[in-house]
Amino acid sequence: MIVARLTVQFLLPGCTSLKEKRFVLNSLKAKLHNKFNVALCESEFQDKWQRSEFGIVTVANGKRGAEKTIQSVISFFDRDHRIEIIECNKEFY
Repeated sequence: MIVARLTVQFLLPGCTSLKEKRFVLNSLKAKLHNKFNVALCESEFQDKWQRSEFGIVTVANGKRGAEKTIQSVISFFDRDHRIEIIECNKEFY
């Protein structure tokens, strides 16, 4: 069994308040959980309204499956026009 962890830092350039940021983040969280069956949380920058970081975890039978899920999540972020990725870090255990 392989556990993959993805940390993604991103900007939310269209957000003008924490309330607007929460709306965008809750939408992203729900879509990621439903589409990819991953566990995630906002791990940094809770008090910044134009920046955030997600910690995302998935479990798979092998590294290939975990890598495929992580790449799909990154592609999902790339396609979303509301955010701009700053940094991605992947780890496998």
